[in-house]
Amino acid sequence: MEKILEVKDLELSFNTFAGEVKAIRGVNFDLYKGETLAIVGESGSGKSVTTKSIMRLLPENSAEFKSGEILFDGRDLTKLKDKEMQKIRGKDISMIFQDPMTSLNPTMKIGTQIIEPLLKHQKVGKAEAKRIAVDLLRMVGMPNPEQRMKQYPHQFSGGQRQRIVIAVALACNPKILIADEPTTALDVTIQAQILELMKDLQKKIDTSIIFITHDLGVVANIADRVAVMYGGKIVEIGTVDEIFYNPQHPYTWGLLSSMPSVDTADEKLYAIPGTPPDLLSPPKGDAFALRSDYALQIDLEESPPFFKVSDTHYAATWLLHPDAPQVEPPTMIIERMKSYPGSRYYEGGKVNV
Repeated sequence: MEKILEVKDLELSFNTFAGEVKAIRGVNFDLYKGETLAIVGESGSGKSVTTKSIMRLLPENSAEFKSGEILFDGRDLTKLKDKEMQKIRGKDISMIFQDPMTSLNPTMKIGTQIIEPLLKHQKVGKAEAKRIAVDLLRMVGMPNPEQRMKQYPHQFSGGQRQRIVIAVALACNPKILIADEPTTALDVTIQAQILELMKDLQKKIDTSIIFITHDLGVVANIADRVAVMYGGKIVEIGTVDEIFYNPQHPYTWGLLSSMPSVDTADEKLYAIPGTPPDLLSPPKGDAFALRSDYALQIDLEESPPFFKVSDTHYAATWLLHPDAPQVEPPTMIIERMKSYPGSRYYEGGKVNV
């Protein structure tokens, strides 16, 4: 597959009154053409900061790239000046934000807001831009697009506003679409419609998607690959089936165990104890060690490298070291592993996500 984006050893800090917040600590991942990569984790794990660093939408007075590269079209985005980024942002890389109401200008008609990126990035006149904007609204499922072009954001429902935000993001046929928890503010039925819409549009315009979420149920429906983030690092990455049915990191076990499924019995769902680490002074070893029932002594002393599980699956946990003791994952995780060929618990069959 063609590699469209490479993030290499990215380290980013925020300089605050309290000190240096090490928000991103050595993040590596690739994005391939036409795929959807989901980045999952708790609030504060570094998901949104990672993607906003790709868009260069972080405050310049406090955010600082410490090291690493973000390679797109042969250029390192961390080194570009703001004027150079403006030519990429909205044209080649677009973003759908979490809250559609704050993403749209309440004083401007939505037609004007869709036309704006077309006039800026595409060589089209106003009449052609208006025609494309109407087509975009029709493509995202907006009824009566010609009339609705003349309306303001407050005249639309939450789901309709999110469709408008998607239309704005897709106006210039971007190569990469970053979706930052785009369904969080919506109810469940509208969530399903927006996810289905994004999958359909991805096929039509052949874009690559980075999908940020804390909801693993959403991940199962939309992602090809999944990166699990914790404490400013990626701790596990693999295909969606590998992460759901053969997870290896204790943090991934915790996330999956806390998610209800159709097989969930009446017992209480698991809750990961404790809170995420303070990134003003990150832990010396594995950031998840103090919250994990499976922590080894070395987890408190040394950060684990990535261990290879398969050609597409890697996890940063000392439990995968050849000298580590063999531990039993939680019962719910073992049940998932029973359906995954290659797992030591494999029994055949398939469980429901």
